[in-house]
Amino acid sequence: MIETRSIADTDIEVSVVCLGTMTFGHPVGEADAVRLVHWSIDHGINFIDTADMYEGYDRYTGSPGGVGELILGKAIRGRRESVILTTKVGNPIGRDGYAGGGLSVGHIQHQIDASLQRLQTDYVDFYLLHRPDADAPLAESVGAVAALISEGKVRHWGFSNFEPDQIREMIALCAARGWPRPVVSQPPYSWQNRHAASEHFPVCREHGISITPYRPLQGGLLTGKYRREQPLPQGSRAEENADWLSQPDEVLYSGLEAFEQEAQAHARTPLQHAFRWILDQPGISSVVVGAKRIEQVEEMLGI
Repeated sequence: MIETRSIADTDIEVSVVCLGTMTFGHPVGEADAVRLVHWSIDHGINFIDTADMYEGYDRYTGSPGGVGELILGKAIRGRRESVILTTKVGNPIGRDGYAGGGLSVGHIQHQIDASLQRLQTDYVDFYLLHRPDADAPLAESVGAVAALISEGKVRHWGFSNFEPDQIREMIALCAARGWPRPVVSQPPYSWQNRHAASEHFPVCREHGISITPYRPLQGGLLTGKYRREQPLPQGSRAEENADWLSQPDEVLYSGLEAFEQEAQAHARTPLQHAFRWILDQPGISSVVVGAKRIEQVEEMLGI
């Protein structure tokens, strides 16, 4: 059975793997995505992450978004109670309604209703502010999410990609105004990218906020597929969409080789080591994994 861990200040237990849906639509077509979701639920993965902007590699600034949520909504139809569901708001979306994105009250209210409709549910378990918005005061954004919790559309809230000072400001606002506190943070974090560990993690631990990092494989670089002086691996993110991943250089290859040596010392595949290395860090509740195939999750979990 897959290990579960608690989300601080809630009664929610989540699987240590959180299935990410950023690639749903393209390159993961609807049928394969639904199959991946069903397999995950059947094998004890109860935590699934999406966002209003997700539409795979077809994404561009101002594009409609919603593809990931639409596919996920179809996949969890009739199985909603088996899933702990996260979606996010704050990036540029579409050209109607509250186009342009952001964390204004109007945009948040508009987007939660659109997300719920696409997901075919009355509520989400976690609603995350996807990124900071310089044009929307944090008090406005946090107040809007607090209202959604009162309305029953959101159970708990959190954030992704916020800096430590902004986290402290959100905590202070909640304390001063009696709003529900954030319970989860989703920063980028991997063996290769450890920036969040220096300041972001300590702030979250200080305030009892669970950490659920994304990009654990650093866009696929930590899968063991990339080799010096060899063509980009077929089917890799760099080969499928070069704009989504920096091209490896000699410095990067040296780091990847050190990572693989460390994985071997732990008797793990690179995929397993990238995942377990994060889970061993204090304060981690789950890791968001953007798998494209069932076999990737099986290898990661050793099943």
